Amino acid sequence: MASQRRLVRIKALEVLYAYQIGKDHLDKVKKDLLAELTDMDKYVFASDLIDAVLKHQRALDLTIRKNINNWVFERVAVIDKIIIRIGIAELLFFPEIPPKASINEAIELAKVYSTRKSPKFINGVLDAILGNLRKENKLNKTGRGLIEFKNPDEDKEDEK
Repeated sequence: MASQRRLVRIKALEVLYAYQIGKDHLDKVKKDLLAELTDMDKYVFASDLIDAVLKHQRALDLTIRKNINNWVFERVAVIDKIIIRIGIAELLFFPEIPPKASINEAIELAKVYSTRKSPKFINGVLDAILGNLRKENKLNKTGRGLIEFKNPDEDKEDEK
């Protein structure tokens, strides 16, 4: 039986995938696909996770690029990229979620929604990213606030 948080992650994955593939307006996609989440806490978690992935997508993708050995980013399956983005976003922006839980949930999503080899690939990428975040002292799982994660898009806004 899937955990309640996993069901919320599935909804977030569905929204992110539909948004990327369908190019519909985000509010419409959220409204349509998150309608089942009648519990406000679940809806807020899904919405916050989606927003974190989209707000920081460029930086998340850069992190993925730096951590995929012997792979070309453009050849990574869309669904795998989205699952990895969700995992990284949880590691960085949701201090209340233990790193192992974020990685395990990403692996479980991959088992259901991606290829046979994807869970191992996603585990390796997220494990490498977690190790680097720890080495760089960028992992904050005890504080109440979010950790600082430089968004390259914010640099462009500063230059204007």
